[in-house]
Amino acid sequence: MVELKEIREYMKAQADEDRNRRWVQTEGEDLEDALRQAAIELGVPVKKLEYEIRDQGKRGLFGLGKGHCVVVAYPMVEQVEETEGADLLSMDLGLGDKQEVKDRDGAVVVQLRPEGAFLKVLPPVGSGVAISEKAAVDALTGRVVHDFDRSMVKRVVKQADGEFIKVGEFIYNPAADAMLSVDITDFDMKAFIVAKPPSPGGADLNFDSIISALKNNGVVHGIDEDAVCDFETDPRYGEPFLVASGTKPKNGDDARIIYNFEVDRSKIRLKEKNGKVDFKETNLVQNVVEGQALAKKIPAGEGQSGRTVSGKLLPAKDGKDVQIGIGKNTRLSEDGLTAIASINGQVMLQNEKINVEPVYVVPGDVNLKTGGNVIFLGTVMVKGNVDDGFKVKAAGNIEVLGNVGKCELDAEGDVIVHQGILGKGGGKVVAGKGVWAKFIENANVEAGELVVASDGIINSSVEAVQRIICQGKRATIVGGRLRSAEEIAAKTLGSVSGSETILEVGFDPKSKEKLVRLNEKRNDIEKQLDDLGRNITTLETLKKQRKKELSEEKEKYLQDLLKQRRILQQEKNTLSEEIEELQNYLSSLKVRGKISASDRIFPGVKIVIKDATLETKSEYKATTFINEGNLVKVTKYEEPEEDYSQKR
Repeated sequence: MVELKEIREYMKAQADEDRNRRWVQTEGEDLEDALRQAAIELGVPVKKLEYEIRDQGKRGLFGLGKGHCVVVAYPMVEQVEETEGADLLSMDLGLGDKQEVKDRDGAVVVQLRPEGAFLKVLPPVGSGVAISEKAAVDALTGRVVHDFDRSMVKRVVKQADGEFIKVGEFIYNPAADAMLSVDITDFDMKAFIVAKPPSPGGADLNFDSIISALKNNGVVHGIDEDAVCDFETDPRYGEPFLVASGTKPKNGDDARIIYNFEVDRSKIRLKEKNGKVDFKETNLVQNVVEGQALAKKIPAGEGQSGRTVSGKLLPAKDGKDVQIGIGKNTRLSEDGLTAIASINGQVMLQNEKINVEPVYVVPGDVNLKTGGNVIFLGTVMVKGNVDDGFKVKAAGNIEVLGNVGKCELDAEGDVIVHQGILGKGGGKVVAGKGVWAKFIENANVEAGELVVASDGIINSSVEAVQRIICQGKRATIVGGRLRSAEEIAAKTLGSVSGSETILEVGFDPKSKEKLVRLNEKRNDIEKQLDDLGRNITTLETLKKQRKKELSEEKEKYLQDLLKQRRILQQEKNTLSEEIEELQNYLSSLKVRGKISASDRIFPGVKIVIKDATLETKSEYKATTFINEGNLVKVTKYEEPEEDYSQKR
């Protein structure tokens, strides 16, 4: 097997041998001409030649005594990089993947310049056909070039190195040169050239002349030299040709914060594992430890100025800055770019501030043995059950790994019950955000955002400001009264036995409940005002009939009644204002509201959407109810916007 070291030594020896063996001595009118002749004889491009100048030549005076430049030239030795064997993949050793090569025929280009006729031959690619000597001669005669060196043409065709080589002369007429105009458009951001072909005897446009024309017309930035080379090789006459583009300014990116915990609650998924709801895998409870990085700030980026093709500066704006919101039990790193937890606890984002709430752990059940009721300014985790008659209140979340009985749970964050809520007709579960449980039975539940139960809700009173969702294998809502603003969804609604099931959507349940209470209170005050009015009327009538003052005791009683009426009337006016505000708020709500069942709805279910009511008399399958024209409309089943039932 050939070793990599042997390959390198062989290649170097071959290069040294070539250098010693292959060299030529050429002469020309100047150094450039002498090197061009050497390149043709050695069969390598000029840029790959090494040379020694034997005679610099003489410029002469008025053309007298002029001498030619003489050089000795030889191919440049290719350096073999001391790299790993993987770099040899570029050599044709049969190693590695080869790039797919598209076939392309060779090409010949004739360019007429004031100093003579130049020929360039491009080699074929892949299986393409090479240019023949005849094709090169035809190209020269086609441009009316008859005075050319046939042997030089033969060498250029054989070399086919893609460089222009002078091969002959032509009768030059400067007045017939190709013409070029420069057009700057797009608010100084693009430059086009439009060329007019040369007349007989005129010179073509070449790279240098095009670049000079652009600079003379004020184009100094964004010149595409590759495009100019393409135009030189293949001129497009009479049509705009893009040769320069300005650089657009790029505003800096705004600073942003990357959180190391889930802040978008819509991405939370309810999962089951071994028959139990696994809330930890949904990141509902996100515990952190002291010193843990909670968020990182990516600083704002600097703007990158642009330039027009004429060189005018186009300023860019730096990105906007943003600060990491530092809340309770968090701190910033010394560089101000990282938020760090100061204690062990539960991380939460509230009002754009990162807080770490401490976690209080109850090792077993909440009962007399473990100290009774729990009130904690943080998150509470109960590793057992919460027994009947006990209370758990928390400023953060409440997480119960077991069941919740006839008790009171009150959390400013989420209430998370891994098993079920068994209210037994009493108790209450209140959450500032969401209530998550496997099932809810004979319980009272209120949530500031949503209620999610995988198995179902049975004979319970449930209120949620946003949604009530039951998604799972059983996922049934039977009996009770459920109210939410946006949506109620389950697999099955009602039961065969026709248990009274009332479902209400399309309004804010807490606001509507408050409206009911205010109306009841105002009705109560109105009754009191009626009673006071009758008593006041009786005393005032008595006073008129006797045409004299009432006794001191009755007069005092009358004044007390008048004072009570003024107070009650003022209270009634205040209540009326609150009622009007709530009514306007409820009327302005643009919540669509819908009630859905993926499987069936049994007869006897009362559907209330805003002010429209429907009591089902027959069975429906895969149905969504909406309000249309102030009537409950039956439509095709719509999946809830979020999936809370993804299972393992």
